[in-house]
Amino acid sequence: MRALIIEDDSTIADFVVRGLKEAGFVVDHAADGVEGLDLARTAAYDVIIVDLMLPGLDGMTIIQALRRDGLRTPVLILSARQAVNDRVSGLEIGGDDYLTKPFAFPELLARVQALIRRAGGATAPPAGELIVGDLTLDLLSRKATRNGRPLEPLRPREFALLEYLMRNAGRVVSKTMILSHVWDYSFDPRTNVVDVLVFRLREKIDKGFETKMIHTVRGMGYVLRAE
Repeated sequence: MRALIIEDDSTIADFVVRGLKEAGFVVDHAADGVEGLDLARTAAYDVIIVDLMLPGLDGMTIIQALRRDGLRTPVLILSARQAVNDRVSGLEIGGDDYLTKPFAFPELLARVQALIRRAGGATAPPAGELIVGDLTLDLLSRKATRNGRPLEPLRPREFALLEYLMRNAGRVVSKTMILSHVWDYSFDPRTNVVDVLVFRLREKIDKGFETKMIHTVRGMGYVLRAE
């Protein structure tokens, strides 16, 4: 999953960026509204987290511009403003959720995950799980099971790849798409880092099971299927 943080307070930004990366996200950060709006318009994100009080362009203006552009990416507003009118205004102009400062990171992460689930329509019960066939991924504990059997612990990039494949179950994703979602910088698409990561994930997800879930689509990429 890929997130954009538009926040000028470096302490808060570093805190959120670090936490999301540890949770398996690829994260971009903009410290002012102009840069944030430009990034939001030119790159694909699964969620945008935006402060209201920003240099250059304020958060309200950014959200209104994105909605006018037809961009439906979920937006979580961060703000020190706690008045009911401020929260209502933020939601009315196109924000999807509103979190007041100070906040606990686990709550921010839970809200972000809920926004992404609603936007993507993935199979995810309230407990925060993704389910494809007999494969279950717990987004909070970061543990995977197949047919109720715990699988080997997932490394951060393995978790990020599995989550991405499960959210796109049945859909072929290219190496370039995987690179942009699992890594936070660009690699040469001809590199074999994706192949190595897919191999490691297969060893944990498919090894010992008759039904293989991760499939190679020659010349196109990879797909996760229940059967």
